[in-house]
Amino acid sequence: MQIQDLPVHHKIITRLADRGLENLTEIQQQTILPALQGKDIIASSKTGSGKTLAFLIPAVHRLMTTKALSRQDPRALILAPTRELAKQVFQEVKNLIARQGLQATLILGGENFNDQAKALARSPHIVVGTAGRIADHLKDKSFYLNGLELLIFDEADRMMDLGFASELNLINQYADHRKRQTMLFSATLDNLELEHFSRELLKSPVRVAIGSAAEQHQDIEQSLYFADNVEHKDELLQVLLDAHSFNQAIVFTATREDTDRITAALNQQHREAIALRGDLPQNQRAQIMSAFGRGQYSILVTTDVASRGLDLLKVGLVINFDLPKQADEYIHRIGRTGRAGQHGIAISLVGPRDWKSYLAIKSRVAYPMECQPLEQSPAKFSGKVAKKRVKNEVGSDADAATAKSNDSAPVRPTPKRVKTMLGTEAGNLPIIRRKRELKADDEEE
Repeated sequence: MQIQDLPVHHKIITRLADRGLENLTEIQQQTILPALQGKDIIASSKTGSGKTLAFLIPAVHRLMTTKALSRQDPRALILAPTRELAKQVFQEVKNLIARQGLQATLILGGENFNDQAKALARSPHIVVGTAGRIADHLKDKSFYLNGLELLIFDEADRMMDLGFASELNLINQYADHRKRQTMLFSATLDNLELEHFSRELLKSPVRVAIGSAAEQHQDIEQSLYFADNVEHKDELLQVLLDAHSFNQAIVFTATREDTDRITAALNQQHREAIALRGDLPQNQRAQIMSAFGRGQYSILVTTDVASRGLDLLKVGLVINFDLPKQADEYIHRIGRTGRAGQHGIAISLVGPRDWKSYLAIKSRVAYPMECQPLEQSPAKFSGKVAKKRVKNEVGSDADAATAKSNDSAPVRPTPKRVKTMLGTEAGNLPIIRRKRELKADDEEE
């Protein structure tokens, strides 16, 4: 189905056509039409499938074609799990509502609370933000949700994983009225807490499940290579970067220290790398992502702070320098490439410390994931095999051999253990003064 065939406002069609978008993705085809009818939606699909436009197109159409329930309260609230994803959604909102008479504001944690309260007082039509800070403003009565028409959750499973369940329930209570439409999007619906929450949240929802996050992404070519240690991983990283052509690449690490170290090494080789860590101030993180998104750098070295939601179409290569501890995080990491139908390459380095993570990921996905040595720099490590305990049967040859060896061995006496804690009670014994020994000088006297 093409975008121009959608029964939405013609200005939305024009805005999308200006960006070169013509065809709807599968998740968009199955969610936009029931959403336009005002139905609640619960949907899941793999990363890079176009979930953002799947809820923004019907949301913006409703705001452009219907009368507001309230002049003061926001009409749509969009929640995202991380500041980076919220910023990206906000950018999509601004692109879609440009010159349409609609106003939007971005509310994130870590930024000035009073400035945000002033922005909310200006009664924006759309609010995009993170759950924690939105809940704080509701408690502080910076704004109200009595007239909210659309409540949208993006990456709801991730918000649950991050521990925002209480904040989400609070927001749901503040906006609890019968005219509200709710849309919940997630990478997976295999989350018991999310299932319970959706029952409280949604009213007779339309359920849409496109594939599974565990299924193999057809646009991503995955490879896994053995590594001996950190030094060997450094060597493999250089070989892999030289062997593949790409516009931009992302290297995921486990520690902030490795993030800085690898970035410095890549820059010494004139590879134009930049580091992104979770402990950086929000404005600095935003500057780094903006610079990388504009193509000022070829390689982004980062922790899991950049593993979800970021839509960077120029990223053709993802390298897991270290495997993530959570299997779902692996799926989101490799999902930073192969987006919007483009081909992507995802490579993971598996060392002794990564082996448990590798087994967890392998059991999570629904396709074979075999690790192999890299031909240009093969590793000695080839995977850990669980040792099986062999129980010898009574009368076996092994027992006979053991008995024979025991007979021939000389018997050594076992030293007796000195029991230093034992003694005789001295409370009722007489005290005898020790006789003084006479010295030679005493005898002469």
